[in-house]
Amino acid sequence: MRIHALGSWLVAFGILIVAAGAIPAFAQPYTDETPAQHDARMKWWRDARFGLFIHWGVYSVPAGSYQGRPVKGIGEWIMQKAKIPVAEYHEYARQFNPTKFDPDAWAQLAQDAGVKYIVITSKHHDGFAMFPSAASKWNIADASPYGKDIIGQLAEAARAHGLRFGLYYSHAQDWNNPGGAKSASKDNPSWDPAQDGSFDDYLAQTSLPQVQEILERYHPDVIWWDTSFQMNADRASRFLPILAPYPNLIVNDRLERKSLKGDFGTPEQRIPDTGIKGDWETCMTMNDTWGYKSDDQHWKSTETLLHNLIDIASNGGNYLLNVGPKSDGTIPDESIERLLAMGNWMKINGEAIYGTTASPIPHPAWGRITTKAGDDTTTLYLHVFDWPTDGNLPVALSNNVRDCHLLADPTRKFTVDKNDTGITVHLTGDAPDPIASVVVLTIDGAPQPMQ
Repeated sequence: MRIHALGSWLVAFGILIVAAGAIPAFAQPYTDETPAQHDARMKWWRDARFGLFIHWGVYSVPAGSYQGRPVKGIGEWIMQKAKIPVAEYHEYARQFNPTKFDPDAWAQLAQDAGVKYIVITSKHHDGFAMFPSAASKWNIADASPYGKDIIGQLAEAARAHGLRFGLYYSHAQDWNNPGGAKSASKDNPSWDPAQDGSFDDYLAQTSLPQVQEILERYHPDVIWWDTSFQMNADRASRFLPILAPYPNLIVNDRLERKSLKGDFGTPEQRIPDTGIKGDWETCMTMNDTWGYKSDDQHWKSTETLLHNLIDIASNGGNYLLNVGPKSDGTIPDESIERLLAMGNWMKINGEAIYGTTASPIPHPAWGRITTKAGDDTTTLYLHVFDWPTDGNLPVALSNNVRDCHLLADPTRKFTVDKNDTGITVHLTGDAPDPIASVVVLTIDGAPQPMQ
């Protein structure tokens, strides 16, 4: 979220305006950002294509069960789903002592998986800050025996491993800090008088100060807002003076969906069939939950996860794949196993994901296509899910072909011919990868789809 022409004015007078409750609705992001400036700011994010989402907090202590019984729904929503009173939920924080948390090991795992950025929950809807906060005592330093700054440790480790670092922050839904639970919809009311209070007071006393804390302290590359109940243009504009000093910051579309669109869309748990106009990122779980839930063993296969990554890249989007650590600070073995398997594939085939753009033609039956444009050529990466038994791989383009080879072994070249249906690649031998084998096809000029 960026404001340039208005930025200095808002920074100078923002605090007074917030206090007066008279935020003008005219404040908009990107007021003087040129397309070239926008592209430059978004370049690393577009090139990355693959990120790691981390949902971690006090909810990992009950791990999906309350009073000895499993609670339906996703793990990080257990407080709301079970209507746990505030004081009772606070007891979980006294058990939250992740002594096995190793930020360097987490960052190394992310790097080994082939992801280029991390986004971790700095505060989820239960209101618990995973960082020391002067705005609320309901935080890792003051309310847990662990007492250390989780966010700071992981930020340092991530950057040491060459990863970009992002922070999820639940700005408009908070079930612990007074007034925040009132942001819930009419079908999701508060359930404890301790949650009562003014939503605007919650914004002024907790949400806005904490956003300023995480920006000043950690300088994240991404802010990932979530849910915008009771938000409107006026309330959202109160965040803009805080964001203005960080001109390279990238933000999603969930601060306030109607007036402040953010930098990228966020389809959740789904892959748009043909992508979305503009930049976008699909966030997905590895099983059925975001936060750790001990009874959720519905793990997606490595094949599914890799096909998701390829499918999303072929539609021009990013894949933000989630892990939910346990309360002791360890990541479930099932998550580690899948991340490392994906990383092994990326070590060989990452060129076909990083820095690519969407397929120039509809998805073929045999797999997906990602693209990189050159000065006078275009490189197509043919992700072959189903290696054809007859060896014939049709590509519905009319361009002349300069070269065709296997990405994993450039010496393994394939012949190509042109015909009435476009280009046919004649594959030989067996598929080198049982999940997705990548064939590199270099063509003259920009792709010319068959009419």
